[in-house]
Order: sequence, then structure tokens, then C-alpha cells
Amino acid sequence: MTKKFIPFALPDLDELELDGIARTIQSGWITSGPIVRQFEEEFAKKVGARNAVAVNSCTAAMHLALEAIGLKRGDEVITTPYTFAATAEVVRYFDAKPVLVDINPGDFNISPDLIEKAVTGQTKAIIPVHIAGLAAALEEICDIAARKRLAVIEDAAHAFPAQYKGFNIGQGPGFFLSPAARGALDDRQHAVCFSFYATKTITTGEGGMICTDNDEVAARCRIMSLHGISKEAWKRYTEEGSWYYEIIAPGYKYNLTDIAAALGVAQLSKAQKMWARRRDIAHRYSGAFKTMSQLQIPSDRQDCQHAWHLYMLRLNLEQLQIDRARFMEELKKRRIGASVHFIPLHLHPYYQQTYGYQPEDFPVAFREYQREISLPIYSKMSDADVGDVIEAVGDIVKAYRR
Repeated sequence: MTKKFIPFALPDLDELELDGIARTIQSGWITSGPIVRQFEEEFAKKVGARNAVAVNSCTAAMHLALEAIGLKRGDEVITTPYTFAATAEVVRYFDAKPVLVDINPGDFNISPDLIEKAVTGQTKAIIPVHIAGLAAALEEICDIAARKRLAVIEDAAHAFPAQYKGFNIGQGPGFFLSPAARGALDDRQHAVCFSFYATKTITTGEGGMICTDNDEVAARCRIMSLHGISKEAWKRYTEEGSWYYEIIAPGYKYNLTDIAAALGVAQLSKAQKMWARRRDIAHRYSGAFKTMSQLQIPSDRQDCQHAWHLYMLRLNLEQLQIDRARFMEELKKRRIGASVHFIPLHLHPYYQQTYGYQPEDFPVAFREYQREISLPIYSKMSDADVGDVIEAVGDIVKAYRR
């Protein structure tokens, strides 16, 4: 048994974040202002996007992106059941329909072949989710979108700093598409949405970012993020600002504060170092677990840089005497925090009651959910912490293997 409890997630915060917050408070400007703009500019540069719009959550980011592409009642948006509530929830905000398709058995990401089959005359967009920080099959997905004239709104809540075929998630789809598909894909119909929630790879406490190469989409998201007020509303209270403003649409209250952005600026400066540590932990886990036939280590691909937001271990239950719930209990007894990602959407009462889904409707998602466990993986973990997790998992496997 470990000497201390190892939590599932812990943010990597130090004096850098404290100094940034202190300077922001001392400036007297604590809501959306110059530090938010700095964070947007630095994040856009980091991922290679033309525009970045900071908001108060990834949920808000996806909502605004869908509004910017003109989603409306009766439209359909194809996405995955293997995701958190927000991905489909934002579609319902418009009284549109989330159309779920199953996942790949290897990596939990949405199946491109099933996307193609699900497209109808009502389909408006596709929301791929980069589960755990491993990119979905963007080339195939964007090729479908180009041919079918659909929008692509990437749920990249897990995916900073992830890469796909040598390009950063957040750069946009044009870099990896064929010339024909690139010409057909309308860049007005693409955005990438990130999360900076407390457990994410960089954090602002609560927060999100919309990245897009289209200036019109960015401008619309920016206006709608703060009550539909035209121009840069935050400048009203600066020396060069004006009291006059116009409301051009019924917008939302989704702006990020300078206090939160100060956290983001500090976190962004450490992002590469934090990612390298998570990668090393993931490799150490996989090196230890790959020899245990009772376990299946997470997928990784040569054409991607995995962000390693999550380490999603799977149990080969036929080789164990216990189920996933008992395995989680045994980890807790050994003072290891763990979680499950995710309870698929079609298993929740709302989606079952609204659309009549049954567990077997998405058999791969249902099967993989029943055997998935997410282990701690964060940059503040010590080598001893990692060793304790490995020891605990190995101990459980040894005690309950068939």
C-alpha cells in the first residue's frame, strides 16, 4: 500500500502562476482585457492558428462555433457516443439532433467509415473528439466534410499539445488534405475548440479557446461571447475606448477573465515541459503493463503526437476474476485515484428517453466502456508516485488473474 493518496489529477502550478495573477490584480484590470488578448495571441502562435478566441469553457467554445456556422433547429450533427456531455449537449442548445456513430475499437475515436454512412440531407456538421489527446482520423473526416459540404468543429478538449501528421491540432484542416479536398473544404466551416478546465493539460481553472483560420468565424465568436456587442467591448473602459456600443445579436456571457488568462499565459510557457513529463509517465506505464496479458495499454500512432491528457488502460476481463468496478475499488484501497472515461452518451437517461437508444446500439463503445480505467497522469507526479501506481495495478492483476 502506498504511503500517501495519489489523486487522479493535479494541476501543475507554482510561483509563475502566482506572479501572473498578482500582477493582474495589481493592474486593476481583472475581467476581460489585455491579458486575455495576450493569451489568445500566444496560444494562436503556439498552435499555428490565424485566430484564437478565449472563452470561459470548451462547452462555450463549441456552442459559439456551431452558432457561427449557422446551426439551426432540425439540423443534424454527427459525433461520437464516447465523449463527455458537452459534445452533444451544445447541439441540443439549437434544438438540432446529435447523430451518434460508433468508435474504432483500437483508440476510442470516432469511426470515419460510420460517419460517411450517417450523412443525410439534414447533416450540417461533424464533431470529432480527440479522445485522451490522440487525434482522430482528421484526413478521412475532413475529406468526407469536403465532399459533403459539411462543417468540422473539432472537440480538442484533450488535445493540447497534440499533433496529427506533423501538424498541430488547432492549425486547421488544409495542411494534410489532398489538393482536391482542400479546394472543396470551406474554411468558413471549421474551428477547433480547446479546454482549460482544472484537470486539463494546461489550465485556467475554467476556460476554453476557439481556433479558426477564418476571420469571419472568429469575429462572430468574439461578438457572441460577450452579449452580441459589436466591436471590442472590453475597450469601453480604457483611455482610447468609447461609451457607445451596439448590440447586433442576442449573445452570451462566455468571456474569459484576465485573472484566468494570467494563469493561461503562465501555463502555456510550461506546456512543452509538462507534456514531456506526461509522455514519459505514459511510456513508463506502458512498458510495465504491456507484459501483463490481463491489460491492454492505450493506443498510440506514429503519425501523431499524443497529448497524453489521459492514460486509458483497458482490462481484459476474461483473464480476471473481478470486473472493472471491483478493480477500481482495489485501486482505491491501495490509495490510487482513478476514473473512467467516459460513460457513453447513449447510456444516459436523457439520450435514451429522447432518442430511444439501447446499450447495444453502439456495441464497440459499450464494450470498451465496460473495461476502461484511467490512471493518474500529470506532470507533478514523482517517479515514486508512478512506481506506486504501477505496483498497485500489478498487485491487483496478480491477486485476481485467472
